[in-house]
Amino acid sequence: MTTTSLAARLAGPLFFPVTAYGPDGALDTDTYRAHLRAGIEAGAGAIFACCGTGEFHALTPQEFRTCVAAAVEEAAGRLPVVAGTGYGTALAVDFARSAEAAGADGLLALPPYLVRAEQHGLLDHYTRIAAATSLDVIVYQRDNAVFTPATVVELARVPGITGFKDGLGDLDLLQRVISAVRTDAPGEEFRYFNGLPTAELTQSAYRALGVDLYSSAVFCFAPEIALAFHTALATGDRDTADRLLDGFYRPLVELRDRGKGYAVSLVKAGVRLRGLDVGPVRAPLTEPTPAHVTELAALIERGLTLLGR
Repeated sequence: MTTTSLAARLAGPLFFPVTAYGPDGALDTDTYRAHLRAGIEAGAGAIFACCGTGEFHALTPQEFRTCVAAAVEEAAGRLPVVAGTGYGTALAVDFARSAEAAGADGLLALPPYLVRAEQHGLLDHYTRIAAATSLDVIVYQRDNAVFTPATVVELARVPGITGFKDGLGDLDLLQRVISAVRTDAPGEEFRYFNGLPTAELTQSAYRALGVDLYSSAVFCFAPEIALAFHTALATGDRDTADRLLDGFYRPLVELRDRGKGYAVSLVKAGVRLRGLDVGPVRAPLTEPTPAHVTELAALIERGLTLLGR
């Protein structure tokens, strides 16, 4: 790990690797490392290991630690490694400590398991996670973890909580959150992320709020496309951005929405289509239909053609 804050180190496309399984369903560490190396070599800005795309929900504690340690070893200090954590408070603390022991640079705190809590309960949950380690924590807003602006102000004041990832998509609420933190917690080092599935589709709107960081599932299987889009947004190249949105990202989202769990299983299918057999998803997620995999293959080819490849 490094002493430079996680918030200061995050830049570029954020890589959320899938977790590889072998034919017997067990963790395939060698293939997972190959997937990590491919993402690093392609130009990832950070590795978010064992998060949503990495099937955090399906991993045993030992598998989790093995995957985080592998990501840290492959990154070798060249880019930060952020590990997922979640479930109830006690388990989230255990996973956080395991990630720290494995050498992670930070944590992405997923929503607490199953329950819908009051705002002060959510604040207590994430405060306890932050207090459990020396790692910087990014809080993930989605599903049953939705915060008022006042609660995010309190989160921003908690030592160790340095980021807020939005997977809700309510831009009115997010604008009020950003404004409240800027007004009521000035001087806090706090970063925002677009955490919607296939975030590229909405990133232009998020950039208008000052949110430049986003997760890219496409980077897992088509880093050429993900990087071209990221560069187009950063440089104001609307022609390229719109061409990729219209010809690749919008059809991809429409395909993703045709199956439950496709935000993960379609990504793994994409990685397999590009030549790395990372295995299927684990139950209760299910694989895309053969017809949908065929559509995905055609979409990848179309995206590469749009880049002139």
